[in-house]
Amino acid sequence: MTAPRLPPLNALRAFDAAARHQSMKAAAEELCVTPGAVSQLIKALEQHLGVPLFIRVNRGILLTDAGKNYLPPIRNAFRQILEASARVASPPASRVLTVGTTAFFASAWLIPRLNAFHARHPDIDLQIVTGNALADFAREGVDIAIRHGLGRYPGLQSEHLLTVEVVPVASAELVASRGLPVNAQDLLHWPRVHDETRQGWQLWFAAQGVEDAGMPRGPAFNDGGLLLKAVEAGQGAGLLPVAMVEAEVAAGRLVRLADDAWLEEFGYYLVWPGRRALKDKARIFRDWLRARGS
Repeated sequence: MTAPRLPPLNALRAFDAAARHQSMKAAAEELCVTPGAVSQLIKALEQHLGVPLFIRVNRGILLTDAGKNYLPPIRNAFRQILEASARVASPPASRVLTVGTTAFFASAWLIPRLNAFHARHPDIDLQIVTGNALADFAREGVDIAIRHGLGRYPGLQSEHLLTVEVVPVASAELVASRGLPVNAQDLLHWPRVHDETRQGWQLWFAAQGVEDAGMPRGPAFNDGGLLLKAVEAGQGAGLLPVAMVEAEVAAGRLVRLADDAWLEEFGYYLVWPGRRALKDKARIFRDWLRARGS
């Protein structure tokens, strides 16, 4: 017994489109063919089936009883083909890598280097999200973050990226009222503002040979830009990256209180969820940052 032949797929598509639009012309526009081609495809399908599927009325078309019965299973078959194809097709990898960081790091370090990254990796589109607090990776869709501190973030993985020169500074008004410190010991008696870890000053004093710096009193800020504003407002001496305060020092608004220093542990860290493996594009970005930061 000979198996029945399947109708041509193009004819079935023409039948479905014509039934939806009740118009040969509209079906032709959808399928990007001529109305005559749609008419020929439907005629071939009717000959294959041996029954008429449409009747012509005025300038439109209507389904016959045979056409009305034939249409639902054909549409269901197309839907099943689409669903099956979606299940087996490999989803395209997203080109976008979302990076969370502070506004200062983005403007002072990252943005000037982005052309180099895009030239090397044109298939990755970076989306930079800035904020004061560490990113909520799940809610904000952040793939990887960059933060300044000691790299200790509970529940997250971190990797040291780079260390920048820091310098203690104070407002010109505060220095005028207290006088320049003679040595690091003098700064123990100054009001000080802190990063959110409250350990930057401790590390700086230790690097200067002052082992017992006492409790880190004074306000703390989770963003370098806010800490800078507090220093400018005269709330205390602050320990900030040299690049962040160069313009203010040159303008006389801030005064250096000591030489620049490198605090290796107190630097910029890459941070990502502890239980999540880095995506390929995030690893590429990390490796590029490593090379640039070294």
